[in-house]
Amino acid sequence: MQWLHAESGYELWLRYKPLGNNELSESYRQRNRKVLFPGETGSLAAAKKELRAGLSGLLGIDLAETETLEDNMLIIGTPQSIPLFRKQAFYPEIEGLSDEGYLIQNSKMEGKMVTVIAARTDIGVLYGVFHYLRLMQTTQPLEQLAIKENPKLRYRVLNHWDNLNGTVERGYAGYSIWNWERLPFYKEQRYIDYARANASVGINGAVLNNVNAQAKSLRTDWLVKASGLADVFRPYGIKVYLTAKFSAPREIGGLDTANPKDPQVQKWWKDKVEEIYSLIPDFGGFLVKANSEGQPGPQDYGCSHADGANMLAEVLEPYGGIVFWRAFVYQNERQVDRVINGYNEFKPLDGKFRKNVFVQPKNGPIDFQPREPFHPLFGGMPDTPLSLEFQITQENLGHAGHLVYLGTLFEETLQSDTYENGKGSTVSKVLQNYQKTHGISAIAGVPNIGTDLNWTGHLFGQANWYAFGRLAWNPDASSAEIAEDWAKMTFSNEDSVLSPVLRIMQMSREAYVNYTMPLGLNHIMNYDTHNGPEPWHDDPVWTAFDYHKITEDSIGVNRTAGGTGAVLQYHSPVYEKFENIKTCPPEYLLWFHRVPWDYKMPSGKTLWDELVCHYYKGVDEVRLMQKLWSGLKGKIDRERFDHVASLLEYQEQEAIWWRDGCLLFFQEYSGLPIPADLEQPEHSLKYYKTIPFPHDWKGLYE
Repeated sequence: MQWLHAESGYELWLRYKPLGNNELSESYRQRNRKVLFPGETGSLAAAKKELRAGLSGLLGIDLAETETLEDNMLIIGTPQSIPLFRKQAFYPEIEGLSDEGYLIQNSKMEGKMVTVIAARTDIGVLYGVFHYLRLMQTTQPLEQLAIKENPKLRYRVLNHWDNLNGTVERGYAGYSIWNWERLPFYKEQRYIDYARANASVGINGAVLNNVNAQAKSLRTDWLVKASGLADVFRPYGIKVYLTAKFSAPREIGGLDTANPKDPQVQKWWKDKVEEIYSLIPDFGGFLVKANSEGQPGPQDYGCSHADGANMLAEVLEPYGGIVFWRAFVYQNERQVDRVINGYNEFKPLDGKFRKNVFVQPKNGPIDFQPREPFHPLFGGMPDTPLSLEFQITQENLGHAGHLVYLGTLFEETLQSDTYENGKGSTVSKVLQNYQKTHGISAIAGVPNIGTDLNWTGHLFGQANWYAFGRLAWNPDASSAEIAEDWAKMTFSNEDSVLSPVLRIMQMSREAYVNYTMPLGLNHIMNYDTHNGPEPWHDDPVWTAFDYHKITEDSIGVNRTAGGTGAVLQYHSPVYEKFENIKTCPPEYLLWFHRVPWDYKMPSGKTLWDELVCHYYKGVDEVRLMQKLWSGLKGKIDRERFDHVASLLEYQEQEAIWWRDGCLLFFQEYSGLPIPADLEQPEHSLKYYKTIPFPHDWKGLYE
């Protein structure tokens, strides 16, 4: 009988649990009996500590260091730490690596067969060690290794929406992990473990504070606190960034303006950046949210986004710093389609930004919806490098209560073809191409990390952090293969465990879309919490009716050339595909078209029947996820099993809430029935409109 020890989930995918005594693990032991690993720099020491933990946990062996070459040994380092590398046939390959790249290969050195982990830099060595340990965690063969890895994007950054008071905007896993009160002196172990987890998937930057920033984060006392985190992260190759509030010169600088063309303002920023680099020599730069949702910005002074970004970029450039300037900007005016705002705002500025500025759109043109078409700025600003912003935290995907693997969403966006330079110009290729055309490239993710013991609230939320990192390193990687690696490292290499876990993960995002916002519906969630249905929300400031346009005869938003014109922001043939209702993919139908309830869908069903089918299918898929998970009882430790099982029950109830609330609301307009053979809603629409959460208050509002 296999004894399963309780696990909290704190160790993430770096569990290093024993592989047992079998032929494979014995071969691993033989290849790791002796290790040549000189050097004690911060990153090399971190790599050596990780290797020691991995070998001890996985194989039950100590890190046995030696200075002599032997058969079946492990040799790790750079040409600086191991000069012998310069005499080897693979040395030109090392020299051809990027600053973060690495080699893992079997080679013959001085007549001895060895396994080499080599890089040009110490941080490359650390990344190589993490990859090598992953091979063993996922029980891959160590013979005939010939791995060469370079990150395909240069800046791979987490944008924390952490507030200085410890709360996290759109955070569902507790409070901020930054303990500002104790920084910079007290370095919590959690900071190190955070850095380890990021380095293991190649994330190399962290914006510490919320995009809805407070100016005081740039005060000297707060910069000193941030320097404490930078010290912890440095050995793991992670640079610290800060969100800069554009009005900081007024709020904390004593000036009466923040006009980017004012010499005093420019000098204030120059002096502030000099101070930052005196405290954090490897500071990464600024993230800025400006003239969006009430945030101050250059337009307050009649200046453009480029004027604001370039002022900051100019003072950062001597230090190698960069600016991420968010493109999440929209007019809060009912008569203007929010979808078209970002493109219209930034397209005219293409080519007007300094070389160290990224314009950063979200993955879609609305706001982190369960499904959106890719943002038309990707492929639309060839003379300006863009950084894509994903949301890892599940603001509009059930918070941390729903199991939704987002790797499939990320991959869907990255592999969308923009046709910027003809077929094959995927969003991924557009991002990568900036490295050739502008010398920089980037991707960002808003994390789901908090003080919950398992970091992400939902155990499977860890997979989204992991998937973002892996896809940031290689945007053309397979989300299915990434899921398999995560599942093996998190649960087991046994197929009886892997198969149901992977099936759950692969179906989970589509299930969520089905029971919440299928067929291109979007932004019909609860106005305040962004969780649960509220397609009926209607007030003078914000109304869901702008997003579904429901009437007695039809539903959906006309964004064709004859409507709001959003389709015109895409290149041909994407434009033609979305423009024509016959060729528009069903998953984007109501995003781009107003459609009659009796419209015949490709399935042969009417639009109404298709909509009903999707909502019911979504609930059924959650129930299938429950069934698959239940079959894992006894194969996964009880603590993590019960945690996921309980949340799947919660998810089922919320899926029913979404299904019944939305369909009853749509039915008020369509006048069409929910087929009698289907599970009928338990409550009235009045109930769903009155109760903000699906508590079991049956009959109270009937």
